Amino acid sequence: MERINREDMLELTRRMTLKRNCFDRIAGAYMDEDGFVDGTFNRHFQKLTASERQVNLDIAKAIPFSDTNVQLREYVIPEVGRQRGSLWQLLMALKDCELKNDAMLDVFYEEFGSRYRNRTNGSYAVIFFHGSYDVPLKASDKESLWESEEVFRFLICAFCPVSGDYEPGKPDCGFLFPAFRGRSSDIHRIDVFREDGRFSAVERWEDILFHSRKQ
Repeated sequence: MERINREDMLELTRRMTLKRNCFDRIAGAYMDEDGFVDGTFNRHFQKLTASERQVNLDIAKAIPFSDTNVQLREYVIPEVGRQRGSLWQLLMALKDCELKNDAMLDVFYEEFGSRYRNRTNGSYAVIFFHGSYDVPLKASDKESLWESEEVFRFLICAFCPVSGDYEPGKPDCGFLFPAFRGRSSDIHRIDVFREDGRFSAVERWEDILFHSRKQ
């Protein structure tokens, strides 16, 4: 496990407001208690109503704004986990297509449904956000300059319990990919969120991510 700089996460969350929104697309699926897809959606974020945008910003922000290095932990994705057909490759493809490929999203939902184990055994929503952040240069006195150092393009994914008419609650777990490390993108790391802060030292990062079912 790698240490996360809290300031990096706070810098990101400051761009997750109605006035300073970093997201351009939201996509997701509603999953039943058996792990099967009950419906999907894929929309431009700015086409949501203001109230819908606020609800979803709160969901997305909950992950980087969580208790750093307790609820949110960073993991290195080893080279063996970055091979063809890996989950890492799928996440890279989803980031690069900006969530506009429904077929690739369906592959993720299928993987999620087959492996995810939640605490309530009820219905869940998988909610993806694609965002971009123009990382400003900083002067020697740490004041921001106007020039952009790089554009950090990223995914946030939240797994949320659902109640009523597909109303998602607070995220139970989720992730930020790639990691935002040293104010820069690190595609070899992923920040994984668990609301209960329960992480096992012996699990692979994929198992930590999905709460994999016991065989």
